[in-house]
Amino acid sequence: MTDFGLAIRNFVGPGEVPDIQGVYAYAERAEALGFESLWAWDHVLLGVEPSFPIVDSITMLGAVAARTRTIKLGTGVLVLPLRNPVVAAKALGSLDVISGGRLILGVAAGWYAREFDAVGVPFKQRGRQFERNLDILMRLWTQDRVTLKVDEFNLREAVMVPRTAQRPRPPVLIGGYVDAVLKRAGTVGDGWLTYFYTPESFTKSWEKVKAFARAAGRDPAALTATNQLAVYVGRSREETTADMRTWLSTEWDTAAWSESTIDHAIHGSVSECIEQLRAHVRTGVHRIILIPYRYQPEQVERIAKEVLPKL
Repeated sequence: MTDFGLAIRNFVGPGEVPDIQGVYAYAERAEALGFESLWAWDHVLLGVEPSFPIVDSITMLGAVAARTRTIKLGTGVLVLPLRNPVVAAKALGSLDVISGGRLILGVAAGWYAREFDAVGVPFKQRGRQFERNLDILMRLWTQDRVTLKVDEFNLREAVMVPRTAQRPRPPVLIGGYVDAVLKRAGTVGDGWLTYFYTPESFTKSWEKVKAFARAAGRDPAALTATNQLAVYVGRSREETTADMRTWLSTEWDTAAWSESTIDHAIHGSVSECIEQLRAHVRTGVHRIILIPYRYQPEQVERIAKEVLPKL
């Protein structure tokens, strides 16, 4: 069975201002409508001209946690090398405690060099630093005491309490596209999270993740896969094409080295959206994070009441 989550609007277009009260109302309604999870975007800096306003993902989810009760809260995805891993373990572990065990941690190595330079993290070492930071974070969450010396980190019987509400720890999904990332997802994480992938591209990469897991002696059936998809429920596919393409090409980025594409977009009439989403469900994807067209509340209502019941 495929679960359906929703992306939240902590990230807005150039010149816009994040509507925090709007995010709260959106989150509360998503929970009432039965969505499985809410997902916040993550960057510290993004863009110059134009620059994109973004509210910190952990802070945003903490605020949403206080206004909801059951819906899961995910980072989609947290740029892990940008953060001190001990401080990140504390902040994220606290979020799991505050929310009563609702955190899903999506993490990735990042792509925006200017952002790395600004926080003093070597961009070209981000893969290795991602693995190091994730290792430290997981140790602090699962071990009673951590003694570890690596690079500039010297943990001497480090005890991190309170423990996360989820035991042994919150689930960790690893985001990205290239084979090195797919290997991490299969061998280190609890699953894989991708973005704007067609059913065909998703299937090809998910098979790689499972193969890496098998080669490492892990059970692929224990892993989960998540895909983020934009959706616009309108009158027809023809009528929604121009608006969807304009939105995705001006406010969103697709990595040139990946198979993510704005052509993945789910749009059209109710029946056309159902048909397109069924193709994704058939891939065996465990969770689809929907990004409603311009985060319009009426889109959320239509998705929940007209589209998802048919899936």
